[in-house]
Amino acid sequence: MSDLDSFRSETRAWLGENCPPSMRLPLEDDEDRCWGGRNWKFKSDDQKRWLERMAARGWTAPTWPKEYGGGGLSRDEAKILREEMRAIGARSPLDSFGIWMLGPALLKYGSEEQKKKYLPEITRGEIRWCQGYSEPNSGSDLASLQTRAEDKGDHFLVNGQKVWTSYADKADWIFCLVRTNPAAKKHEGISFILFDMASPGVSTRPIVLISGKSPFCETFFDDVRVPKENLVGQLNKGWDVAKYLLTHEREMISGIGLSAGRPLGQVAADTVGTEDGTLADPLLRGQIAAFDIDAAAFQLALERVGDLAKAKQAHPAMSSMLKYYGAELNKRRHELLMSAGGSDALEWEGERSRGGDRARSWLRTKANSIEGGTSEVQLNIIAKRLLELPGA
Repeated sequence: MSDLDSFRSETRAWLGENCPPSMRLPLEDDEDRCWGGRNWKFKSDDQKRWLERMAARGWTAPTWPKEYGGGGLSRDEAKILREEMRAIGARSPLDSFGIWMLGPALLKYGSEEQKKKYLPEITRGEIRWCQGYSEPNSGSDLASLQTRAEDKGDHFLVNGQKVWTSYADKADWIFCLVRTNPAAKKHEGISFILFDMASPGVSTRPIVLISGKSPFCETFFDDVRVPKENLVGQLNKGWDVAKYLLTHEREMISGIGLSAGRPLGQVAADTVGTEDGTLADPLLRGQIAAFDIDAAAFQLALERVGDLAKAKQAHPAMSSMLKYYGAELNKRRHELLMSAGGSDALEWEGERSRGGDRARSWLRTKANSIEGGTSEVQLNIIAKRLLELPGA
């Protein structure tokens, strides 16, 4: 038996013994997701137990070094862990912008003190982060941002506004892009800093979307003091950190293309019914089959890109390809869920529909092709950097 075969056997046995049965059920709503943080209230004892057990092994961030709270696994071992979790339907023990975005940036650009301070807290779910990137006039043209951080000797004084800050009203800390040299060119003079959302001068205001719900907020900074040691990377070189983090954000968003819930065919059968063991509506059955094939192909594409990254052959722009396709795939899934539900899927309120969850989630997917870089921007990146097409 090879080392990887032994690892698979041991992992399968450990998951079977330690993953609570309730943590193997499909997610029913957003409250089933564990985000962690100093104000997090666990939905159940099992949710808390599952996080603690996985964090103790470093498996909330399996490929991070052990000295920073990770699992120290190789990419092949981490792939096996994902496969074995998927085989039993195990939920993610922790959803975290710290794991998906900030952590990789700190591993590459952070000081040793920053890594030792923040990374273990992230893996244990003790700190929840939000992202301070977009501004009212700086969305796709992010480098035009105007939030300023003035040098005051031992600290920065931050003033400005961010928008579309996901979960800013629930986050403990923010990783934020600020302009530290207004006289420099647009992509220069930007720095990447971290600070506590409880700092004096920080305020948030929720933004309600067409779904009637939203994770997004406007975030305001009025003379916020940020210690100099919270600067990540070099002063005025934050754009390098920002670009690196964006590749991980796009890879994170691409994951929405893979559902953790019940298969579409099963969901559709609840409403449409079956005939001879197959979905009664042949048109819908064909659409779902086409979707399932594309989703399976996307899963293989994600694994292939992971293998290329391991071999140091992955093109940086592949994250744009994955983000674009994952976002479009998720929008297709929710269109099919609406079709499968018929008129009942349009219910907006009520216990039966869990507060109109299906309709609200369908409307929410419309933002998938905007957040993390619009689909149009991703297609431009793919055309220019991957296909090397001539510019207009």
